[in-house]
Amino acid sequence: MFRTLAPILTVALTALLVSGGVPVRAQETEQEATVAVPNLPPPAYEPRLLRLAEILGSVQYLRNLCNSEGESDWRDSMQALLDSETAGEADRREQLTAGYNRGYRAFASVYTSCTDAAVVAEERYRREGATLVAEIVSRYGN
Repeated sequence: MFRTLAPILTVALTALLVSGGVPVRAQETEQEATVAVPNLPPPAYEPRLLRLAEILGSVQYLRNLCNSEGESDWRDSMQALLDSETAGEADRREQLTAGYNRGYRAFASVYTSCTDAAVVAEERYRREGATLVAEIVSRYGN
């Protein structure tokens, strides 16, 4: 299966550079349920993509914690990533969703209010995410 990384990761990169919510839940559409996908091994960039999913979850939580208006950009980026990367691949979708939720819950268990440390953590995670996206796109993009 040919995967198109560049467009969706570019959206994620933009979100990471410009700027989270609730954990993401994998949503299966009728179309995804009927797509027949051969049993392919995960792509070479899968570990980086899993880390990116965790970062998106972490940033979603931290941004919402420190922004009283709340934001859905990070959750939306994760949903777009799931839709483009895991069509017909329920196991991969579950793994990426679990990564996002793990990142979200990790910070939810530590921070209950916005602190200077939470702001610094959010900035660092955004930078790490932007670096990951740039590496994935430059190395594996099409």
